[in-house]
Amino acid sequence: MTDQTVPLFDTLVIIGPGLIGSSILRRGMEDRRIARRLVACDISPEVRARVVELGIADVVEADPAVAARDADCVIICVPVGAIAMVAAQVMPVMKKGAILSEVGSVKVTVMEAMQPLLARYPDIAFVPAHPMAGTEFSGPDAGFATLFEDRWCLLTPPAHTPAPAITCVTALWEMMGARVRCMSVDHHDRVCAIVSHLPHLLAFTICGTADDLADETRSEVLDFAASGFRDFTRIAASDPVMWRDIFLNNRAALLDMLDRFITDAQEMGDAIRTGNEDVIVSRIQRGRAIRRSLIENRQA
Repeated sequence: MTDQTVPLFDTLVIIGPGLIGSSILRRGMEDRRIARRLVACDISPEVRARVVELGIADVVEADPAVAARDADCVIICVPVGAIAMVAAQVMPVMKKGAILSEVGSVKVTVMEAMQPLLARYPDIAFVPAHPMAGTEFSGPDAGFATLFEDRWCLLTPPAHTPAPAITCVTALWEMMGARVRCMSVDHHDRVCAIVSHLPHLLAFTICGTADDLADETRSEVLDFAASGFRDFTRIAASDPVMWRDIFLNNRAALLDMLDRFITDAQEMGDAIRTGNEDVIVSRIQRGRAIRRSLIENRQA
């Protein structure tokens, strides 16, 4: 249990106040049990100016090393491919016993890139996290304080991470409204490949297929889009740089899941081609059951 007579952290730093980062900041501004002092950091002058206008941080910095100097916890909220680069800027100046976290949706390659830094700065506790929440929007205006309510946040701390650091990060995400679970980086990446990364790959591909149709048909697709296609376009509106990094950094698990999907899709196609009603109905029923499970688990 944490002592809530004082904030969980004196200074919490968010590097990259996009959707996830700005949502953390907004929650922190509403609930001062989280941190006495909230610092936002971004290399973009426009983003920094917008954070100031929105009033979602106590301090706004341009230099990650300056922002992290007095931090009790630093959370890196940048695309997966840039996490280790940012960590290399902040870890040399972080105080002994401080916590470093990040919110990327791929963990194996991040952990591999972080290993030299963790060996060089053993006094910094590294507790990676992945809040399983989001929208198709990005930037500091996209965040909202209830984004993480009832969503899962997966922690993947390396072996020998101090237990108090894991407890603190768990408490942070629970104060954000999330449910928290720990798992290995390998298991995390395989789970996310099927529940998040493959659906995004399919959405981008379906929208591309529709866009490649003849002009007249493409116009009709856009004019008469039904709810199923609209749902795909919502997913496909996600940030391209972020998803490029996710696909490339989780390629092994993602390609494995894609191969499985292609096999299953071909089986469904064969069932339609041959009129195999039992296979068709069975697949539809399984989809309905999964949807009901998500609703019962408050994830839909």
